[in-house]
Amino acid sequence: MTDTDTALGYEQARDELVEVVRKLEAGGTSLEDSLALWERGEELAKVCRHWLEGARARLDSALAAREAAAGEGEGGREE
Repeated sequence: MTDTDTALGYEQARDELVEVVRKLEAGGTSLEDSLALWERGEELAKVCRHWLEGARARLDSALAAREAAAGEGEGGREE
């Protein structure tokens, strides 16, 4: 990923990726332009994946903390 890509938010990257896919599906571009669009789409997909993996990690962490707090509230015993 480039520095510019890492500065993109999830929504920005997703919207640009949708536009890239639309252009590729519409056709009418040269082979060179199509390859450039494909490469850009791959980079944007990586940015989206990065954001989604980060969100998943945050959710997992929050759920683990919640479960730990719930376990402590029960006196630490399991049934």
